Amino acid sequence: MSENTTEVLAGAAVLAVAIGFLAFAAQGMGFGSAGSSYDLTASFQSAEGIKVGTDVRLAGVKVGTVSRLDLNPQTFYADAVLTLRDAVHLPDDSAALVSSEGLLGGNYIELRPGGSTENLVAGSEIEDTQGSVSLIGLLMKFVGNSAQDALAQ
Repeated sequence: MSENTTEVLAGAAVLAVAIGFLAFAAQGMGFGSAGSSYDLTASFQSAEGIKVGTDVRLAGVKVGTVSRLDLNPQTFYADAVLTLRDAVHLPDDSAALVSSEGLLGGNYIELRPGGSTENLVAGSEIEDTQGSVSLIGLLMKFVGNSAQDALAQ
């Protein structure tokens, strides 16, 4: 009988740990009760590496996510809807940039607050944006300039 009890307790412990991991993962994916939020829009010339669910960060801290990403047929820019926590109040001259976590890391939206005394309200547009920088394009420029310098000598 003691072997059965031990097996039941071990199974219950494994099940409890599995439920804990699921709850942690759900909270990390945004399924937990994160409180209220509001939306801002931003248009990027290049949103390479950005998709729905991508982090929006302020000073390196996740303050929201990209909730929608569409191509604007008039401007040919990528229109993004950023869903931010209600506690985050950005000045109306803030900037949104597509940043990279490193050479092999993913991209995210970085918010840089401005100095205005007026804040963006729900539904406002962040007008100062910078799209993603192509690493391949930068490397090609470097290689091209190096080749031109070698030919000039």
